[in-house]
Amino acid sequence: MLASFLAATFFALNATCASHSVRASGPARANLGRLMVAAAALGLFAHTLGHGFTSASVGWFFLSGLIGMGLGDLGVYGALPFLGSRLTVLMTQCLAAPIAALGEWLWLDTRLTGAQLLWGVMVLAGVIVALLPSRAHPPRVPLKPIGFLFGLLAAAGQGLGALVSRKGGLVADAAGELSHNATFGLNAAYHRILAGLVFTALWFLALCFLRKLPAQPVPEATPNAGRRARLWMLANGLAGPVLGVGCYQWALATTPSGIVLPIAATAPLLSIPIAFWLEGDRPTRRSLIGGVIAVAGCIALTLQR
Repeated sequence: MLASFLAATFFALNATCASHSVRASGPARANLGRLMVAAAALGLFAHTLGHGFTSASVGWFFLSGLIGMGLGDLGVYGALPFLGSRLTVLMTQCLAAPIAALGEWLWLDTRLTGAQLLWGVMVLAGVIVALLPSRAHPPRVPLKPIGFLFGLLAAAGQGLGALVSRKGGLVADAAGELSHNATFGLNAAYHRILAGLVFTALWFLALCFLRKLPAQPVPEATPNAGRRARLWMLANGLAGPVLGVGCYQWALATTPSGIVLPIAATAPLLSIPIAFWLEGDRPTRRSLIGGVIAVAGCIALTLQR
């Protein structure tokens, strides 16, 4: 459970870093840059202090990365122009958890108790209250049906990616590996990030070849612009793909995905005080109410362990 909360915290911090990185470098460069930073940092760890590619679960984590960080991220970036950030995050976080829980029950026969399901739903309800657009805070883009298809792809990618990661952890356990620690989580994150990097690089190369790559905003030219862009890209790569995904994989190695994903879904709520602290973005009353509901659900879910 600690690993789940740490993952949500690092993902929340990553949201602010990613926002600054996109403004400084553009979406395509920021996304590829963060994956390259993460692959380099995690690769250094995996091939020195970790087990590199010797784990019995390598193939499963590569598949998990292709699904979650490949197709899942493709769905997120596809949904954003048609749904806006609030609805995209809402669909991804709130549908991924039931998809993963159902898949784990059907495939791995992992059954959650009634209380765990109840408190997991309460966590997601808090996220919905905080993020659901309203008349006072409508979506900033015109909604289009294709956006919901991309949102479903994002949610399925995240949920099924977590499910395959759970399978990888079980394979490692059966092989006698020590999968219930942070070292294993960081090594698994390396395999996932590497697969996601390959997928993303090939995808953008294909778009460039087809000349369908979206126009990238030109960063403002200032004396320290290049240095700031590199620093935000570094922070973006370390906060989410390294620390966030590492803790996320550590959590999935010890806890069913139907419990991990609702807690990870609180990341957008945890980003609210971080954005207020770093950027002066004042939270709304509804976001605070939703945060209280989600935190209460997380506490109850933790006590069920």
